[in-house]
Amino acid sequence: MILLRRLLGDVLRRQRQRQGRTLREVSSSARVSLGYLSEVERGQKEASSELLAAICDALDVRMSELMHEVSDELALAELAESAAADPVPPVRRPVLNSVSVTGVPPERLTIKAPTEAVDVVAA
Repeated sequence: MILLRRLLGDVLRRQRQRQGRTLREVSSSARVSLGYLSEVERGQKEASSELLAAICDALDVRMSELMHEVSDELALAELAESAAADPVPPVRRPVLNSVSVTGVPPERLTIKAPTEAVDVVAA
């Protein structure tokens, strides 16, 4: 199951780390407790829109940019989840019986193959 709070926390953490800032710096600037910000980043707490706005201000990131990145992460997670649930079946190739032709000149030999792809190997 994909949890939005985890994706949001991952994106917030990456934003903070890209800036080389500590949890303490961002929590102080956003006026939120260090422990609570840590829980938000780890996806353990749901952040309110007011809290997200304060964190975005502290990180100097527009909330729309943050949500766009979260949306991209969500799309990738959904694709990965659906691919795991519905794996592509292996391609089944037709098996043909071998035929031996002797005494027929090559220019008179005609091979009619089914519409599927067939490997023809000259002996």
